[in-house]
Amino acid sequence: MMAILNADLHCHSTVSDGTLEPEQLAARAKANGVELWALTDHDEVGGQHRARAAAQALGLPYLYGVEISVTFAGLTVHVVGLGIDPDDAQLRQGLAHTRGGRERRAREMAEQLAAVGIPGAFEGALKYVGNPELISRTHFARYLVETGVCQDTHEVFRRFLTEGKPGFVEHRWASLGDAVRWIREAGGVAVLAHPARYAHPSPTHEAALFEEFKGHGGQAVEVVTGSHSAAEAQRYAEMAREYGLAASRGSDFHSPGESHCDLGALPWLDGRLTPVWELLAHRIVH
Repeated sequence: MMAILNADLHCHSTVSDGTLEPEQLAARAKANGVELWALTDHDEVGGQHRARAAAQALGLPYLYGVEISVTFAGLTVHVVGLGIDPDDAQLRQGLAHTRGGRERRAREMAEQLAAVGIPGAFEGALKYVGNPELISRTHFARYLVETGVCQDTHEVFRRFLTEGKPGFVEHRWASLGDAVRWIREAGGVAVLAHPARYAHPSPTHEAALFEEFKGHGGQAVEVVTGSHSAAEAQRYAEMAREYGLAASRGSDFHSPGESHCDLGALPWLDGRLTPVWELLAHRIVH
């Protein structure tokens, strides 16, 4: 397969913090010209068989996926797993443990918001998610928009729910080594997600993340993603070459009304890079 492929290997459904069902995402991806698709819900593989079945019915090649929340040197970073076996027992157990602290954290977030005059945020956020194990900042953000506290979710994250602002509660996720190991042992490839989004305290911190990620067996990095500018895509293309990593491409689509980029609407990958799907040809479900 060539690098020039409209692959979208990062998006979210109602199974985590997206607003569309897996079947709706598959249809949207197909309609938008996506040629290889993966659903990558946060810390959850419960939508994978639905996504694969919907993709197969549409003739859309599919890769099983997940996005794992990781704590690295005081930062939360995300690792996407592509080509995984979603029924792998160790992976499922690890994800369940990673999800485990979300409800307690969400109640603390709601207490902080109540203290600044925004009551009922836990119950409000819960309306947007069926399972308290999967409640996230995104669900709180939707509640703050619904109640008119903020105009949109971008304003929410400027004023609330981020470090130093009301509603921010740190949570310790999986370790980087555990996340990469779960992905690899489930037959997949570990991808460092949207690296430009992490507020590294120094350039050496980012280099340490790349070094440790590769040292644990990580094989790819998202170069083209909905939150990367053209300059950032170029920078991480250079870092992919420097660290010997394959390149991935994914919109990080969550919702038609919220996302920076629609499914299938990303710029193309740099043709000099090794696309991650070349490492995963044997894992693609047709």
